[in-house]
Amino acid sequence: MGHVRVLLVDDHTMVRQGLRLLLETDPEIEVVGEAGDGHDATVLAAELVPDVVIMDIALPGIDGIEATRVITERNRTTKVLVLTMNSDDVAIRRSLKAGARGYLLKDSDEVLRAVKQVARGHAYFSPAAARLLSAQYLGNGGGKEIEDNLHLLTERELQVLRLIAEGKTNKDIAVELTVSVNTVETHRKHIMEKLDLHNTAEIVRFAVRKQVVR
Repeated sequence: MGHVRVLLVDDHTMVRQGLRLLLETDPEIEVVGEAGDGHDATVLAAELVPDVVIMDIALPGIDGIEATRVITERNRTTKVLVLTMNSDDVAIRRSLKAGARGYLLKDSDEVLRAVKQVARGHAYFSPAAARLLSAQYLGNGGGKEIEDNLHLLTERELQVLRLIAEGKTNKDIAVELTVSVNTVETHRKHIMEKLDLHNTAEIVRFAVRKQVVR
């Protein structure tokens, strides 16, 4: 396979240093750069074209999920391995949807193996992510994602969902909730991402099916 060229992305210097020390114990892996935020990650990935980017999710500025999306859209040969403390099912799904090829928790002792597997084009997931994928794509027949339920939404997102389903515009919702239109648009975006919905009609159907509205 040759050298696997790796870019480290984490906002904590000590974490990056620890990862570098670990990865450099393997002669097949070369750390070619480090970034402490999402913007720098996208810039360095474009300049260095690493084989694998080890990406944290919680980053200042552009978060790790958006950085993953940018990097994988720009260069299909660069693979992203998410390495995070976040085992939340929404974070896992959003990361994979953004183009990540692997999802690993920071307490894992399988980082070296995961990097090599992802570099070869294979997927590599923590047990939590693997369970989610198995439930979604094997356990429910048609591959329909099982997170299609209300517990994924915050109380405010649930309010916005209800108002959208009632036929109100973003401006109407902003007035009713005393927030800006941009805030409503952000809530709408999060609702659609969390529930894997793609347009207003799907939002309405979901709300009716879940008896949020009649």
